[in-house]
Amino acid sequence: MWIPKRVSGYTAAEMRAKAADGSPIGVSKWELDTPALCVDLDKLESNLQTLKTKLASTGLASRPHAKTHKCPAIARLQLSSGSIGICTAKISEAEALFAGGIQPILMTTTNVTASKIARAMTIRKKNPSFIQAVDHPRTVRELNDAAKAFGVRADVVVDVAVGTRSGVPPEQALALLQLVDKQPNLKLRGMLSYDGSAQHIKGFKKRYDETLRRIEPNVQVFEAMKKSGLNAEIFSGGGSGTYNIVTRIPGFTDVQAGSYIFMDAQYLEIGGIDNEEVFTDFTPSLTVMATVLNTYFPNRLTTDAGAKALTLNQPPAIVIGEPNFKYNAGSDEFGAITYDKANKKYEVGDRLELIVPHCDPAVNEYDVIYGTRKDKVETVWEISARGHSQ
Repeated sequence: MWIPKRVSGYTAAEMRAKAADGSPIGVSKWELDTPALCVDLDKLESNLQTLKTKLASTGLASRPHAKTHKCPAIARLQLSSGSIGICTAKISEAEALFAGGIQPILMTTTNVTASKIARAMTIRKKNPSFIQAVDHPRTVRELNDAAKAFGVRADVVVDVAVGTRSGVPPEQALALLQLVDKQPNLKLRGMLSYDGSAQHIKGFKKRYDETLRRIEPNVQVFEAMKKSGLNAEIFSGGGSGTYNIVTRIPGFTDVQAGSYIFMDAQYLEIGGIDNEEVFTDFTPSLTVMATVLNTYFPNRLTTDAGAKALTLNQPPAIVIGEPNFKYNAGSDEFGAITYDKANKKYEVGDRLELIVPHCDPAVNEYDVIYGTRKDKVETVWEISARGHSQ
């Protein structure tokens, strides 16, 4: 079995090009050194098709968020399956995706420092399909000045708050939209309204009602924007938990779902239309392979996948095939499993497959993701935006 000395030093293409006896291609995921991040390609492709199919009759497009996968190869799959663009949360993510060949990028977080504004304008000068968000009058003027200095007309959307995390309050949004429109070096493209806290409201009916109630002030902003003659081509938001709810919002243009391609324990527990207890709209495709390190103690196993491999611990990771296992990733290096009943007797060196608590931060811990089909490694993708939190 191939054991990488420094995985982060190789691109996926370089890894594939290694000699046949040294390549991970064709290796069983159960033989990979662990912790190893894997995605089942059949399930990933099914999730891509599911979102496309479910949005087809609604008139809404998908503009998936790359903060979930941080991987240009996966972004290319999303674009090839019909998505109109890719979202990024940070400027460093946008840089990594653009370097990986992705052009239609919408950055959903505002840049407020001079260095980040300059980095954004550097992308825009090379990439006419780059759009960035803004939510403050000062930043609008600084973006305009920077765009002039870089010799570009920068495309901008206004982030209108749903809740209190980010964005301009709806009652101040129209004035900010008009300010953007007046800037000679900025081009207003529309508005964003992402309700992050709505994604994990448990129970579809409650999630549905809360999402539509919270977004109503933003709908009024959108209507006022249109009446004012402003460019309203983008009204974007929504996520994996509300992708089938924002279709009811008048004027909405596209959904920023991200986790739908992978799924995780957090999303599984929110419930859906057909199952109030489990969200079954998309299939869990992302897993972490772990190894049993210790079996000495009764009804307890220790693994090599702790907080550094899984990040969050709530809800706990799910051990596939062992519904009675309770997983605790509270230790940096080790996972602790306690159980009353196991489906087999475990030995040191046995592998386990885990559904992660939350896919976004878990992916951020790995250099590569192994794409598998029928448990065999078919491809290796570099997570080139991994660690890019600036």
